[in-house]
Amino acid sequence: MVDDQLLQPDSNGHRRNNTPTSENGVAVKIQTTTRLPDFLQSVNLKYVKLGYHYLITHFLTMLLIPLVAGIVLEVVRLGSDDIWQLWVHLQFNLVSVLGCLAVLVFGMTVYIMSRHRPVFLVDYSCYNSPDELSVPFSTFMKHSELSGTFDTQSLDFQRKILERSGLGQDTYLPAALHQLPPQPSMAAAREEAEMVMFGALDNLFKKTGVKSKDIGLIVVNCSLFNPTPSLSAMIVNKYKLRGNIRSYNLGGMGC
Repeated sequence: MVDDQLLQPDSNGHRRNNTPTSENGVAVKIQTTTRLPDFLQSVNLKYVKLGYHYLITHFLTMLLIPLVAGIVLEVVRLGSDDIWQLWVHLQFNLVSVLGCLAVLVFGMTVYIMSRHRPVFLVDYSCYNSPDELSVPFSTFMKHSELSGTFDTQSLDFQRKILERSGLGQDTYLPAALHQLPPQPSMAAAREEAEMVMFGALDNLFKKTGVKSKDIGLIVVNCSLFNPTPSLSAMIVNKYKLRGNIRSYNLGGMGC
């Protein structure tokens, strides 16, 4: 009687399907399967992507360097008579010279317009809420208890989160959450958004001296509140930004 077939890995990681040899001399059957390498998890693929990105980004530069080097080498090899003959030849081929210059100017323009422009952080501004909106841990836990919504287990969990989350005693909450019971609403949320966004932007314009008409791009990100009109539209209308501004409003992405 022959035993059941067993799957055993060998030293190379292959799977062997072995049928044990019985007393009647039954041969062993071996099946091997070769596993393909996981290219997506390979570290080498990361460098291939980086190399491809570098090649595409600096493609024109890599073409111009050999061309300029070749021209410099040819000019170095020329003598004074050769340079004079070249000058005379160019004088009688004005159309060719102008054509070459036009191609050169066009190529340089395309290169300058297509390359990545550096982005600099001129300044930044963070909104500081008024002191009356500050919520120490004791006040937060007291309001949670008085709300009557949470049981003892939930309150203990909130206390642990406050102690381990890294929040300080000067953490702020909007005015709607200071009331008992809390009274959140669309109007209160819009008022909170305007207070934070406009407060930070007013301070930023004051620090930098940038005019609203000089802004060409605005990006606003809010994890939960996503009204219509959007938050970016509120900023555009508030500061009378120019009509062709690029406006991006990101919402619903979570914390």
